[in-house]
Amino acid sequence: MTAAGAVRRDAIPRALLPVALVAAFSVLLGLAIAVFLPHDAPATPLVLAGGAAALAVLALAVASYRTAVALGFALLGVVAVEPAPADGIFAVTIALALVTRRFRLVGVPVVMIVLLAGLVALNVLSFTAAVDDLSAARFFAITLYLVVFTLWIAAYTSNASRARTIARAYLLGAVPLAALTSVALFVSFPGSELLLTEDGLRGKGPFKDPNVFGPFFVPLALLLIEELLRPRLLAIGRVAAWVLLITVTAAVLFSYSRAAWLNLAVAMLGMLLILTLRRGGGRRAAVLLAATISLAGMLAITLAVTGSTGFLAERADFQAYDTQRFGAQASSVRLAEEHPLGLGPGQFDEASPLSAHSLYARALAEQGFAGLAVVLLLVGGTLALAVRNAVKGVDTHGIGSAALFGAWCGLLVNSAVVDTLHWRHFWLVAALIWAGAASRRRISFAAGSPTALGPKDQP
Repeated sequence: MTAAGAVRRDAIPRALLPVALVAAFSVLLGLAIAVFLPHDAPATPLVLAGGAAALAVLALAVASYRTAVALGFALLGVVAVEPAPADGIFAVTIALALVTRRFRLVGVPVVMIVLLAGLVALNVLSFTAAVDDLSAARFFAITLYLVVFTLWIAAYTSNASRARTIARAYLLGAVPLAALTSVALFVSFPGSELLLTEDGLRGKGPFKDPNVFGPFFVPLALLLIEELLRPRLLAIGRVAAWVLLITVTAAVLFSYSRAAWLNLAVAMLGMLLILTLRRGGGRRAAVLLAATISLAGMLAITLAVTGSTGFLAERADFQAYDTQRFGAQASSVRLAEEHPLGLGPGQFDEASPLSAHSLYARALAEQGFAGLAVVLLLVGGTLALAVRNAVKGVDTHGIGSAALFGAWCGLLVNSAVVDTLHWRHFWLVAALIWAGAASRRRISFAAGSPTALGPKDQP
């Protein structure tokens, strides 16, 4: 046997090692689906279905990693159950990146890695007080997955081509959901009831709750606004950008979620502030203000034509459950005093008849004062990075820092009245801000000075 033949034979198992490892991971993913997904069907079919789906994603990822990633982001808005379809896709693509050594944390801010590690450690420590170990394990598994997911996005978004893939896939998947859900409120079609709340009055799309559905479109709305002001990332044209902006903003409106409305208002104000402070930004700020007024006018006409103004006024008013909502948040302080290490992951719902309705209240109750401190440092540190990116003109390879700053401000306010810990788009925005902080590119905001988006990525 020749040396070349020996090398070829030895190379075969090495080449198959990543596939073998991810195939084994696929089986584990199928088992996870059977264990963690509430269902009445036999476990064996779920294991087989989950494993087969994971293997299909693996085959796609091996053939075209970028396509698999894009598919995951396109399905990011389908979260009726957990694990969601996008979670399965990302689990396989992240695993493949790990075994092929494409998942490197170079460029991810070290302080964020430390804080995420601290959050995971505090979650594990708080298990000692958990009342329901299975629910705690389920909740922690999702949190742990999202930590890895966030680090992977921050590491993956290393050039303009990848950033464009994320933005376009997000757009491609979200816009049809926004349009179909808005139409479903006024026109019945097969399956339309699945996109609405049980009373048929609010849009929720393929989410569990309209309070998650509405905010999902806010970061996308800001990306579209930035594309209107400075076309360079999506390459869809101003008219198309206007149509898409109206579509996603209508979805925020028709969720009839006051938190989503506040999220959007704060996000747009934050973006307006950054544009105003930039050199030569007065013109862009004026355009944004005019666009906002025009958009509000169009939405007002839509409400009038559809006869929804009465329900809008009703939703904007104080609701009977608001007192209970804030009462549940106040109880988190008492629970933290009784359990210094916290109740354990996902245990607030076991200790209280009401949900936490706040990221900060959940962290305080479930991981104690240390957990709240870590969460505040995490979101506050991300805000500081967003401010620095926006002030210095550091974009995320074409995704504007003004849009990301505004989106993060909106999410932080939203997090005070809704629990956002397991929102995929919450962690997506954070990761994009971190990726921007790691970028050395600077944008010139002088009039007529476009910036190159950078080189294309390698698969």
